[in-house]
Amino acid sequence: MRKPIRVLLASAAATTALLAAAPPAQASLVTFHSGHVDLVDIAYEAGELALGVHDEDNDVEYATDEVKVFVKRQAKVTVPNDPAFGFLGTPGESEVWILPAIQNTDLVWPGIAAEEVEAGTFTADALTLTVQSVSGPGQLAVFTEDAVGQPNILADSGDGLPDTVALTAGDHLHANWAFDRAGTYCITFRATGTLATTGQQVTSEAATLRVVVRG
Repeated sequence: MRKPIRVLLASAAATTALLAAAPPAQASLVTFHSGHVDLVDIAYEAGELALGVHDEDNDVEYATDEVKVFVKRQAKVTVPNDPAFGFLGTPGESEVWILPAIQNTDLVWPGIAAEEVEAGTFTADALTLTVQSVSGPGQLAVFTEDAVGQPNILADSGDGLPDTVALTAGDHLHANWAFDRAGTYCITFRATGTLATTGQQVTSEAATLRVVVRG
């Protein structure tokens, strides 16, 4: 069973308080270079929505600021020679780094999960994931592809943010995460839902994920 995100966040807050009284030390981050990892894992606990990162292979939950995700050089590909992929760069010419929706065991397989949200908690079981901001050397695009390989863009920092992704309680979504330049990116998310019982809108605290793209 996953450790609740609220417990992890409370633990992180207590650790921060203890460290404040101690000499400065180099923070140690959990790093992911491959494997099935939900880069955005949404939970609803104690009346609050929370975002974390879930290591699916080892069933371990982390606060977002506890991890660093690496995109290896092997992820670099040429943008498909199809105008529909122009949001990634020049079709057939530009290079882009993609963590793919279909698993490649050499790379991180990125998921977006709402499996910890119980059905009936939110109106129509609907949740909204907002990509609030992306800072880094380039742009991020998150997209799926249909049965004939045409892209469906979920979020694209290249044409402005915020962007929203519609999710359903119990969802587990895999999409392509594309970066057009090497370097370090900080991606900030929030999740929102409307409680079915009261009609109150609930929004998570912002969570920022760090992703390093290898050149």
